[in-house]
Amino acid sequence: MNKRILTALLLAALPFAGSAATPLSPRTQVEIDHLLDYIAHSDCRFNRNGSWHGMDEARDHITMKLEQLRKHGAVDSTEFFIEKAASPSSLSGKNYLVQCPGMPESTSEDWLKAELDRWRRLKP
Repeated sequence: MNKRILTALLLAALPFAGSAATPLSPRTQVEIDHLLDYIAHSDCRFNRNGSWHGMDEARDHITMKLEQLRKHGAVDSTEFFIEKAASPSSLSGKNYLVQCPGMPESTSEDWLKAELDRWRRLKP
């Protein structure tokens, strides 16, 4: 294909480039997948804007927020995912809370960062 046609095709595709989710690095993708699985399979409960929810619902909500951030190319690390998608409410700005059996409530940010630290120690 000649350069002029290729250039024209690339320029025509530019308006659509921002609509696709930005790919994550393989390590970040694995870490986020682990954290989403960790959320869904915990026996904790999740507080969002004053209401308690099950962890499957928490995972679904956080996944939706992650996809919105990825559409804007805003996710560049697992820490960013935790801080922007999995911690504060976009509506109220309040921190999400997690309460696990036999443990005091904590912010979802602290809870997920502790799990990320544990996971990283296990996975070189």
